[in-house]
Amino acid sequence: MIEAVNCQLSIKEQCSLIDLSISSYYYHPLGITEEELEIMASIDRIYTGYPFYGVRKITDELRKQGSWYNHKRIWRLMRLMGLQAIVPKKNLSKPKRDNLVYPYLLRGVKITKINQVWSTDITYLPIYKDYVFLVAVIDWFSRFVLSWELSNSLDVYFCIEALDRALRQGKPEIFNTDQGSQFTSKSFTEKIIGNEIKLSMDSRGRALDNIFIERLWRSLKYEDIYLKDYKSIPELREGLNNYFNFYNFKRSHQALEYKTPAEIYFN
Repeated sequence: MIEAVNCQLSIKEQCSLIDLSISSYYYHPLGITEEELEIMASIDRIYTGYPFYGVRKITDELRKQGSWYNHKRIWRLMRLMGLQAIVPKKNLSKPKRDNLVYPYLLRGVKITKINQVWSTDITYLPIYKDYVFLVAVIDWFSRFVLSWELSNSLDVYFCIEALDRALRQGKPEIFNTDQGSQFTSKSFTEKIIGNEIKLSMDSRGRALDNIFIERLWRSLKYEDIYLKDYKSIPELREGLNNYFNFYNFKRSHQALEYKTPAEIYFN
């Protein structure tokens, strides 16, 4: 990578040319051990199957599997992974102190058409001796995945990249997120409001508030991530591209009367 002072192209433009997220370029590893990566992969499998499990239940489940880890260590790793049980409780998905939180607008709303509601979320993905975070934007009515992006850290930049890519295809009436610092940040919320889109944020606990994208994560992990055991980020990126093409254009959904998301979204 050439520094901006020695090149006419900015760092962002250089990252774009080599298909590298700018958030990945600025990332500095925190020195996670191989043992901790193995624990995190186990936590992810348990959490994907039981997203309502908190720290103590996940710790207990790990102990049943023969791993005797202190619950404080599990809490620290779950925090690093961005995981919290999706049950109502205090201090869930906390925004930064100065960030605004918007009300949840979808309670009792009937979803009847495409581009009525979009939502986004972030999930943890384990890969060989490493891990990354995946963000995606999904249309609620069709379940069509509009965009996605990877990052080595839980910053806002890759979320904005995914949002920009989704907005090139159109815009929703309502955009729903959780109350995480990425989505309550000024740079993210201003982009939503600036496009004259109503911004909705999950109530604390979000057990059902963002259920369509929670189901997407479960399908992705059980149908692809856990089966493929990706060894590198480029390999993972190619695999995700293949899976989301399959999910959008070939995978039928019972809730869609066995049509694919693309059949609904582009009909």
